[in-house]
Amino acid sequence: MTSHLDLRDVSVSFNGFKALNALNMSVRKGELRCLIGPNGAGKTTALDIICGKIKPSAGTVIFSGTPLQDLEEHEIARAGVGRKFQVPSVFRELTVSENLEVARARRTGVFDNLRWDLRNSGREHVERLAELVGLTEQLDRPASYLSHGQTQWLEIGMLVAQDAELILMDEPTAGMTAQETRKTAELFARLKGKHTLVVVEHDMGFVKAIGDIISVMHMGQMLAEGTAAEVEAHSDVRRAYLGSGGISNA
Repeated sequence: MTSHLDLRDVSVSFNGFKALNALNMSVRKGELRCLIGPNGAGKTTALDIICGKIKPSAGTVIFSGTPLQDLEEHEIARAGVGRKFQVPSVFRELTVSENLEVARARRTGVFDNLRWDLRNSGREHVERLAELVGLTEQLDRPASYLSHGQTQWLEIGMLVAQDAELILMDEPTAGMTAQETRKTAELFARLKGKHTLVVVEHDMGFVKAIGDIISVMHMGQMLAEGTAAEVEAHSDVRRAYLGSGGISNA
């Protein structure tokens, strides 16, 4: 299967500190890739480079055949790249249904014609999105009344509503209950295949549950890639930060 996302020799420096140092990573279409590594390894910076929040000083970022490194952030979003940050960005005063419709309108460019009394076709689409992310029973509730986990799911639904082919997520389970984390794993299983997912995560139990391939970063470089078992057994990974207890201690 061909690569959907390619980072080739990507480097970036901040005040002399090399946050990424000739980073290489290829992700297949429909894959769920987990990025792990100690604090300061460059995981979030890699997501920032992909979505255009920061620009690389060297290297290329290719998404679906299109070089991204010279595009602006909004152009990259229009190309089909969606980013979910650690703090959810939803419209808390609007209902779940309205949030999903706003996201849909962003993609289709019909903001000026948006009506909250949704047409049947729009309502059906929103209901399908709500079912996908497990928020059917909350459709008419203001987002401010959602739990932390539900708010995260709503933001993921908003990215899907915008037809994001590639979804980047930074620690999506941070602050979630065990039940919410389990439901998030189930949601990701439904999303992968239809979408390409790149997930930065510290919860190694969650990583083992969801990841097709795990990429381990260290000091701005790719240290190892493989399944959880392969990464756990990798001598360089263990020496770098995992310790003798293995990947569960990361």
